[in-house]
Amino acid sequence: MIGRRKSTPTEPEPSVEEVRTGKGRPTPKRKEAEAQNRRPLVVNDRKEAKRRAREVRNEAYMRQRQAMITGDERYLPVRDKGPVRRYARDYVDARWSIAEFFMPFALLMIVAMMFAGRFPQFAEIMVLGMYAVLLVAIADSLIMVFFLKRRLRAKFGDKAIAPWTGFYAFGRSFYWRRLRQPKPQVKRGQYPS
Repeated sequence: MIGRRKSTPTEPEPSVEEVRTGKGRPTPKRKEAEAQNRRPLVVNDRKEAKRRAREVRNEAYMRQRQAMITGDERYLPVRDKGPVRRYARDYVDARWSIAEFFMPFALLMIVAMMFAGRFPQFAEIMVLGMYAVLLVAIADSLIMVFFLKRRLRAKFGDKAIAPWTGFYAFGRSFYWRRLRQPKPQVKRGQYPS
């Protein structure tokens, strides 16, 4: 025959693999399937459910509280999470700020004004002094935010910076260092790289 080749007996024929159909187990009865899916919408023992929910909530609160002390990113609140916020916190905590001394100064002035009622001129000078310290603290914090944003743009880029990061740093600068949450993780002068 023309154009036909003879098959040689040395060529192995391709083996046909058996294709399995089905899932390998019997289909459960409808009654059994429904019984597996049946769960109560409301638990039978409400006191037990409340106790468990309270335990879960307390455990989450304790993890978050511990994270506020240690700076563990996994359990911090959403507003404090992320490398940008951590950098902002470290930058604020590393510098001396006039704003952090405003609250103790204001409390001192309020106490002094209670006793300065007999001397109205003295009380007036104290009020003006308190406003002057407040304005200087605001100006200092705004300058700090300006330089912080510049450093954040250089390190992380514009898109990585959350919209309220400057306000976050501004507000943090007004807290006394010991009262800041999360606790400062850097020493004074130890600016982040």
